[in-house]
Amino acid sequence: MTEIILRRAEVERVTGLSRSTIYDWISKGTFPKPIKLGDRAVGWRERDVQFWLASKCSERGSDDR
Repeated sequence: MTEIILRRAEVERVTGLSRSTIYDWISKGTFPKPIKLGDRAVGWRERDVQFWLASKCSERGSDDR
């Protein structure tokens, strides 16, 4: 199975978060950590970002009740 890796710009687009928010939340442990792709490149596993998005949607759903 092929694993899809998202670069930061795509993570920003998919989540609607800014770069600074993403890295702030990573440092707080509330957003998935990226994986190192090279000396100066990182990416996120698509499944990790999708799981995070799904958990946020389920949190919002329980807040609306």
